[in-house]
Order: sequence, then structure tokens, then C-alpha cells
Amino acid sequence: MLKKTTIACISLIAFCQVIFSCRNGEEPINAQLTSLTESVYASVAIEPEDLYRAYAAVNGIIKAVLVKEGDTIYKETPLVEITNNNPRLNLHNAKLALDLAKRNYEGRANVLNELKDEISIAQLQLENDSLNFIKQQNLWKKNIGTQSTYEARELAYLTAKSNYNLRVNRLHRTEQDLLTIFQEAQNNYKNAQNTDSDHTVKSRMDGRVYEVLKEAGEMVSQQEPIAIIGSAEQFVVEMDIDEIDITRVENGQRILISLDAYPNQVFNAFVSHIYPRKDMATQTFRVEARFLETPNKLFSGLSGEANIIIRQKENTLVIPRTYLTGDNKVKTDAGLVQVETGLQNLDKVEILSGIESTTNLYLPKK
Repeated sequence: MLKKTTIACISLIAFCQVIFSCRNGEEPINAQLTSLTESVYASVAIEPEDLYRAYAAVNGIIKAVLVKEGDTIYKETPLVEITNNNPRLNLHNAKLALDLAKRNYEGRANVLNELKDEISIAQLQLENDSLNFIKQQNLWKKNIGTQSTYEARELAYLTAKSNYNLRVNRLHRTEQDLLTIFQEAQNNYKNAQNTDSDHTVKSRMDGRVYEVLKEAGEMVSQQEPIAIIGSAEQFVVEMDIDEIDITRVENGQRILISLDAYPNQVFNAFVSHIYPRKDMATQTFRVEARFLETPNKLFSGLSGEANIIIRQKENTLVIPRTYLTGDNKVKTDAGLVQVETGLQNLDKVEILSGIESTTNLYLPKK
């Protein structure tokens, strides 16, 4: 009879323990030996390489939009033409002025020919007066002739010499003036050409038109973009990284990317560029990545998620992060135990010391 009572008491105690354990929901787990990857999470957006907004260099009204969205274009392909009346007239007038200046300088027009003719006549007069003066000077040395005759020959010679030099100098000045006028006409024509070309917005690269932002007949200013242009084949992955994680991100790190457009695939990429300035509006840093294996088709604006691999470990002791308290302790049969942690991700944390794989762990109270 005593044995039955004892057995009944033991059974009752065990049953109460089970009931108490179930009431508290404390079903123990154990740390697992497994691989662990520490990564930084980021949302991603796919954008064409060298994406830029095309602007007009002048204000005006759009005469014609010469491309459409999706067009493949080349460098210097005209995108938009802006109404351009006065600059066209200025260009025509500048071309006329340039042609005239070129004829005057390179063609040696009448003004230069006339000066050269005058120099030839002045040179002959100088040679003649020079000979007469030398003859008179020799006679004067022999006391032949009068002083007035000698002085008259000398004055004629000096006058002819001065007249010759004057015309030579005038020719040089005129040539220099014509050269200056020609060069100014060239500059004015180039400026007129630039002004004329400013009314045609051209692509600065080979690529694709991703968006046309204006239509024919609309006003356009230098502050308003006209179109968005980018690479047709090369794409980059843009990620915004929180400032608490940016110090762990480095160029060359591997990235696992999943895109909403490819739900059942994961693509490998690597960090290619880290922008050093924080966006104060979002409190994030911009990071770019390149695909190691590019998807078959990519479009501007595709979105997805990325995990930047920081560190990896194989066969290490891991527990769920929810079982770790804020001061790095875990709840065991012996109470709260201090542990040393290592790698972490969103769900799991590595335990370096403090417990074993056989230690029972309980979810700590919040």
C-alpha cells in the first residue's frame, strides 16, 4: 500500500512539473554547429551606367524632339532642337564677315596691292634721289657747285627716304590690321557656330534614351532637364547603406542579390564604389556594385534586395538572436549565463564561449 502511494506521489510531482513547464512555455533548445554568414542588408535599385540628365544650353521653345524613349543613340546624336532665328542670322552674317576678312588678308586685296605699288614708286624715287645726292656730294667735296644745290639734293634724298619708310611701315601695319580683323572674324564665326549648336541638344555618349521629359512646343530653360540618357548595356546596382553599417563595407566584397523581376534566382555581384558623403535626407551612404553574372535582361529602376557578405564561418556554434539578452547572456538550467559572441546576422549569432552544444537554452523574458 505504501509503495502505491509513493508511486502515485512521484507521478503527481512529475505531472505537475510538466504542467508548470507547459504553462511557462519553456521548451529548451540547443546551440547548433553550422555555418554562419555575417552580412549587411540593403535594398537595391538597378540603373544604367553613366545615367545623366540632358539640359539645354539656352532658353527657348522646343521646335522638335528628335528621339523617342527606348532609342539607341550615339555620341553627338541630336536629341532636341530649340527654335533658333536670331542666332541663325548672326551665324550667316559672321560667315560673310569671315569670308571678306579672309579675302582681304589671304587674297591680298587692292588695299595691300596699292600700298605695295606706292612702295615700289617710293623705292625708285629714293634710289634716284640717293644717286643725285651722292653725285652732288662728290662735286661739293671738289668745290664744284653751289651750297644751295647740295642742300636741295640732300633734302630730296631725305624726303624720299622718309616717304619710302613711311609706306613700308604702313604696309606692315595694314597687314597686321587685316590679320587681326581676320582672326576676330574667325572667333566671331566660331562663337556664332557655338551659339547655333547650343540650340540643338546632343547626346554626350553612346547609349539609350530612357526618358523624354519635354514635347515640341514646350518652353525649356537651362534649369530643366530635357531627357535622361544612359548606357544601353552596362548597368550598376545602387544601394543605400545605413551609417551604422557603412564602416563594415569595403570595395570588392561579395554581394548576393535577389531581384523582384527574377524571383527564383540569386545573382552574384561585388562592391565597386563607396560614395564618401552621407545623404543627410536619408541618413544613408550610396554604394554601387557590379554584377559578376548579369541577368539576361535589365531595365532601369528594377528593385530587389542585397546582402553584402562581411564574414563567413563554417562549423561554428550558433543560436537564434532572440535567445540572447542585451548584455550578452543566455538563459540556461543554471540561470543566466554570460557568453562571448562573434559573427551575427539578422536571425543568428555565433557563440564563442560560455555554453556548449548540449546546454539547454530558454527564451529569456523581455
